Amino acid sequence: MKTEEVFLVLVFSFAIATTAHSNIEGDVLNAWKTQLSDPNNVLQSWDPTLVNPCTWFHISCDIQNRVTRVDLGVANLSGTLIPQLGQLANLQYLHVFGNKLSGAIPVEIANLTKLEVLGLDHNQLTGIIPSELGRMKSLRSLRLNSNKFSGILPDSIVRLINHGSLQLLNVSDNNLAGTFKANNETEFFTTTVIQDPKLPKHGA
Repeated sequence: MKTEEVFLVLVFSFAIATTAHSNIEGDVLNAWKTQLSDPNNVLQSWDPTLVNPCTWFHISCDIQNRVTRVDLGVANLSGTLIPQLGQLANLQYLHVFGNKLSGAIPVEIANLTKLEVLGLDHNQLTGIIPSELGRMKSLRSLRLNSNKFSGILPDSIVRLINHGSLQLLNVSDNNLAGTFKANNETEFFTTTVIQDPKLPKHGA
């Protein structure tokens, strides 16, 4: 096979792989869209018939058309986070703060190992904070404040401060037990966990 033919085959194979990956991400985001109430038509551009979701509003991609960012803060959305979001393997930023999202955080979110910023604050999320989030070693900012989470702050998340990249952790204004204060020497934001007197104290 000639060099030119080999090059064309490689380019064609790469294009197929990239398109397939983008289609999977588009399917995931469209599946999420179907579970959301969107009275302001913020997601109107999310057309599943397009080749990839990179032209959709509120979605950013890298040069290989892989979804790296979802920005849906203060969009008046209601509904739930779906487990399929964990398939967005190259996602680095997920902003859905200031909406009316309810239900629990799917443990599959922890599969987003490249995620750097997770903003779920100011919603109506419930249940416990999954300990699996402690696997997300790339997290720099984790905002879970102003929801309805209960239980305790998992030790696995606390360890991200000491052994991971986590620089900002806010879990205030929930129904969590105990208190947590970051060490000032680490220059992390001090975070207070609102204590529910019905729950046992937990120090981290």
